[in-house]
Amino acid sequence: MSLTTRTIGESGPRVAFLHGVLGQGRNWTEIAKDLVADPGIQATLVDLPNHGRSPWTEDFSYVAMADTVAHKLRELAPGEPWVVLGHSMGGKVAMILALRHPDLVRGLVVVDIAPFSYGSVERDFTTIIRALRGLDLDEISSRDDADARLTAAIPNGGTRAFALQNLRRGRETPWAWQANLDLLEANLAALGDWPDDIADPGATYDGPVLWLNGADSVYVQPKVVPAMRALFPATRTVSVKGAGHWVHTDAPEVFVASVKAFLAAI
Repeated sequence: MSLTTRTIGESGPRVAFLHGVLGQGRNWTEIAKDLVADPGIQATLVDLPNHGRSPWTEDFSYVAMADTVAHKLRELAPGEPWVVLGHSMGGKVAMILALRHPDLVRGLVVVDIAPFSYGSVERDFTTIIRALRGLDLDEISSRDDADARLTAAIPNGGTRAFALQNLRRGRETPWAWQANLDLLEANLAALGDWPDDIADPGATYDGPVLWLNGADSVYVQPKVVPAMRALFPATRTVSVKGAGHWVHTDAPEVFVASVKAFLAAI
């Protein structure tokens, strides 16, 4: 499988950006541009499988996603190490990649997620994904029309805008979804899970890790800390006041400053 990627910047350390559920690599564009300008990096924005312009799969697997991303990073820069930064679902992919391919990862940035089995992802995304799947794409006259039709099911305008980034003009139909909504809905429980078959028993990633969390988020609670420390012993935690799960959206300046400091230290 060949993932779709976009690289910004021509020199400096290589940083791969991995998005969350229903996201796309381009969601990281502004953050990446700030980091490309200062301190200077090569930022690669990755569309994960079943998202954006990357291919769809028949099954959902965090391990398979991590291996696919690792293969792409080696293809893009043979022999070069990467800093891997991931949010939510992308954070789990980043952690598993580091555990399975430690030689590839010189540093890890995990954004508001833990190596822990959550039940909440099913609750959080069921309504959104079902609302998108229930939209009759043959009847939509415009993107604004789609937004209006989703207002009752998804009242928050920012959430609707985020979800509707997956709507595009179709080849065989007027509109189509870029995200593999059928697969995602069928695997909401797996999305919230943490797989057991990641690597050899007792394997850890001992490189530098920045664990960047929202102080108002429900995803990083005291109960998840032991699992993070056990697998990633060199973790430094930053909790951002006033930020929820979407730390980079809620507090972009603090987010960028924290990542800059981390990059400068490794």
